[in-house]
Amino acid sequence: MTKKDILIGFLVGVVASLFGLIFAIQIFGQSDDWGLVIEESIKQGFFTKLMSIGALLNLGAFFVFIRKRQDNRAKGVLIATLLVLALTLVIKFLR
Repeated sequence: MTKKDILIGFLVGVVASLFGLIFAIQIFGQSDDWGLVIEESIKQGFFTKLMSIGALLNLGAFFVFIRKRQDNRAKGVLIATLLVLALTLVIKFLR
């Protein structure tokens, strides 16, 4: 059952990061066209910052799982956050 809980936590972390990224694009973007905002943010070099801001929703999910004593799901959220970190570093240093 622990692998299933970790997978659930990982999926929650990935979805929370995506929603956070969309939320950050809506707040900080200059247009309603997400593709245009992403394209411009990549050109100007702040897409990784949007990704990092988007990952902040994982913090809430992590603490909800910790408070409910669902430690394995919290581990999954932590793994998803580390994946976002690795992806952010790869994008940042390949650019």
